[in-house]
Amino acid sequence: MNEFRADLHCHTSCSDGTLTPTEIVHLAKKIGLSGLSITDHDTVEAYQTAVPVSKEVGIDLLTGVEFSTMFNGVSIHLLGYGFDVNHPELLEFCRKHRLRREGRNRDILKLLTKHGMPLTEADLEEMVANHLIQNSKNSVGRPHIALAMIKKGYVKSVKEAFQKYIGDGLPCYANGPSFTSEETIEVIHRAKGIAVIAHPHLIQNYQILTPLMELNFDGIECYYGKFYPKDHERWLKIAMKRDWLVTGGSDFHGDIKPDLPLGSSWVDQERFQAIKYKCESIRKAN
Repeated sequence: MNEFRADLHCHTSCSDGTLTPTEIVHLAKKIGLSGLSITDHDTVEAYQTAVPVSKEVGIDLLTGVEFSTMFNGVSIHLLGYGFDVNHPELLEFCRKHRLRREGRNRDILKLLTKHGMPLTEADLEEMVANHLIQNSKNSVGRPHIALAMIKKGYVKSVKEAFQKYIGDGLPCYANGPSFTSEETIEVIHRAKGIAVIAHPHLIQNYQILTPLMELNFDGIECYYGKFYPKDHERWLKIAMKRDWLVTGGSDFHGDIKPDLPLGSSWVDQERFQAIKYKCESIRKAN
């Protein structure tokens, strides 16, 4: 009998991944995953096609989404799971995030032009339409800008674009308006889902960790990407101390992040069922 593994953090072409929802579900089945959650940035569009495909191939699919938030001036990513994908407030929140991204994208394009790397909105739209990333107008962000920079010959890779120009705090980075971690947690809860701290391994400002942990989270992403097992221990101890759910996933993006293959991080059946049980309990209570 194959070991149960569920990758609860991956992205499709509905945001900044390079595989369609159908393709990622089929890939999950091919590599032996039993469970999956698609956590596209600021959109749940993938579930329109992923739900029927997952039933067809026998993948246990858990609804998911990833939101960028601000907490005490620091960028924090949150994951939502098990929510109602048709919940009006959640869908409106996704729409507001897409508008936020559009404004930030324009600011980044202006900064790139100012630094001698002119890019227009038309260039970005053309790249999105013609690149491997299809149907991603739902959530266009910095990875798409990086790909447009490659096409123009300004950089050789997405990694170079982020490390030199558009990464957090760099010359062509623009933050733009944002939503707080607190209000994001509330939206996820009102949509009958659970709120989880995404990849705490990547939070570099340790001073905000203590107050961040005091927020009304349901869980924390203890297993992430290709970090070594010892890197997970700290977060597992925090989850145990706070009686939080433990989640984990690869953060797969396809060709955008080739070093993070689908299934490179996951949770076992016990943890996956605990998450599903919590979500089902919330729905029944409401």
